[in-house]
Amino acid sequence: MKIPVLNISQFKESTPLNDVYINSFSNHIQLNKNLINNPHSHNFYLCVLFTEGTGTHEIDFNSYRINPGKVFFLKPGQTHFWKFETQPEGFIIFHSQEFYELKFLEHKLNSFPFFYSYQNPPVLELEPKQLYELNLKFQEAYIEYLKANLLRELKIVNCLNHIYIELTRAYTVNINLEKLNSSNYSGILETLENLINTHFYKEKFPKFYAYELNITTKHLNRVVKKTINKTTSQLISERIILEAKRLIVHSHDNLSNIAYTLEFSDYAYFSKFFKSKTGMTPLDFRKKYF
Repeated sequence: MKIPVLNISQFKESTPLNDVYINSFSNHIQLNKNLINNPHSHNFYLCVLFTEGTGTHEIDFNSYRINPGKVFFLKPGQTHFWKFETQPEGFIIFHSQEFYELKFLEHKLNSFPFFYSYQNPPVLELEPKQLYELNLKFQEAYIEYLKANLLRELKIVNCLNHIYIELTRAYTVNINLEKLNSSNYSGILETLENLINTHFYKEKFPKFYAYELNITTKHLNRVVKKTINKTTSQLISERIILEAKRLIVHSHDNLSNIAYTLEFSDYAYFSKFFKSKTGMTPLDFRKKYF
């Protein structure tokens, strides 16, 4: 069983706009409960603001508490699901990369730190004053989405840009901005992450990625170490393990087939690799998860 990948058209309610969807969270889960009850991924960017409710949000096997003031960010391809303890409320926004970047040709989504790297936490907790102010901005975007006014799409993109700017300021309040704005290293890391996502099944060593980036393996390790304090090998291993966990939990394949899918020579090697990174065998992980 493959993890379902949802697209924006499945969530449409009001007069559709290309590549964007905005809703109150309570209305969203009521209308789409058959789509979102199980683990799934998206082919678009997602931003959720919670103003009420509690529970957990699992993103790629990491669990985060849901409570008023929490904001969550997802990039395309990440697997997630919700589990609520009390009734949630807030706002949810989906949009494609093109919806934003075609309006801001000189500004890319990856310039926002929560969309820049998978290494950056996909969650932010707002202070009460920030929550109040951003809730108004989300409301403004939602009201505009429901209407059919002149220049509606441009207004929504401007609302979205304002929201992301304010969220970035809150997100980076305790971060060294000089390090964040090191564009050369940031660009290399972004390209590396994209290359790993594309090639990790077959290419499991840093040498390949350094060659693709036209830099030495030593320099690539220097970039990764300085930006996120990891090694290139760690990034590759983490991506392999994440995919392994997804397949172990969300597919009905036997573990030998999963090892084959991930292009390991045999199950024994795959099991040894998985245990060295997680502390448990693939079978133990499957049993523990359920």
